[in-house]
Amino acid sequence: MEKIKVAVVMGSESDLPVMRKACDTLKTLGIAHKTFIASAHRTPELLAAIVARCERAGALVYIAGAGGAAHLPGVIASMTLRPVIGVPVNSKLSGLDSLLSIAQMPSGVPVAAMAVDGSANAAILAAQILAAADKNIHKKLALLRRGAAEKISQANDRLNKE
Repeated sequence: MEKIKVAVVMGSESDLPVMRKACDTLKTLGIAHKTFIASAHRTPELLAAIVARCERAGALVYIAGAGGAAHLPGVIASMTLRPVIGVPVNSKLSGLDSLLSIAQMPSGVPVAAMAVDGSANAAILAAQILAAADKNIHKKLALLRRGAAEKISQANDRLNKE
């Protein structure tokens, strides 16, 4: 596998519409990443193989999205010393079940918890982690933030013209 900086893992194919935002954001920032589907419950051996493969490929951060019991981010965190960012995916309880599963990790095995369906922010957080040692990513993040501020400014201009 080619070298990657971020591994994006989701529990099932149904999580793809949410997790695609993380992939799109990483692509916009020019951050090498790879996407996988593996279930912490249904395919634990596959998940372990994916994490081992990502470690060999140089992954520095994991983004893991899952719904329901949402054990995927925590299981990944148990297999690596790299930062894991959990994305709770909207599910039967409006994603609250997923959010609480991700946020309530035991001491010593942390997972950063994003908002429900917040994979774009997960990608930005991953980029911020990488930017601590990569000036190029830092510059791209600054441009992304300036672009977001400019959109707000333009919206205000349009609003005030009415």
